[in-house]
Amino acid sequence: MFLWSCNNTTEKSTTHQETENHAEHQQDESSESIELNNGEKWLVNEEMKPFVMKGEELVNSYIQDNQTDYKALAQQLIEQNNQLIKSCTMNGKSHDELHKWLHPHLEIVKALEDERDATKANETVLQLQHSYQQYHQYFN
Repeated sequence: MFLWSCNNTTEKSTTHQETENHAEHQQDESSESIELNNGEKWLVNEEMKPFVMKGEELVNSYIQDNQTDYKALAQQLIEQNNQLIKSCTMNGKSHDELHKWLHPHLEIVKALEDERDATKANETVLQLQHSYQQYHQYFN
C-alpha cells in the first residue's frame, strides 16, 4: 500500500487513490475529537488554506444557488482535497489535529461521490457545510 506523506515536497500529481490512502494513513487519529492548541486555533500553513476556502466556497455556492449536480460538486471537492494534501508541509501536533478533521471530511466527500439519491446527496452536502464550519472552529 502506498501511503502519501504530507511532508512530501516533490512535485507529483495527487490521485484519488492517494487521497484515500492518505486518509487511511491517518485513520487512527480521526477517531479522536479535535483539540484546540491551549484554547487557541491551530495554524494551518498558507499554501493549504486556498484549497480549504475554495472547497467551502463550492459547497456554500451549491447550497445558495440551489444547484443539483452533486456529482460535479463531489468531483470539484475531490480536486480541492487533492491539492490540499499535495500542498501539506505541516508536521507535529497541528498536523495531527488537522487530520482529525480531514479524514472524516474526505469520507463525506466520498459519500457524496458515491450517492445515487438526490435527497440523501443534499443531506451529505449539509454535512460538508458543517465540516467546514468545524474546520473554522479549530484552525486558522
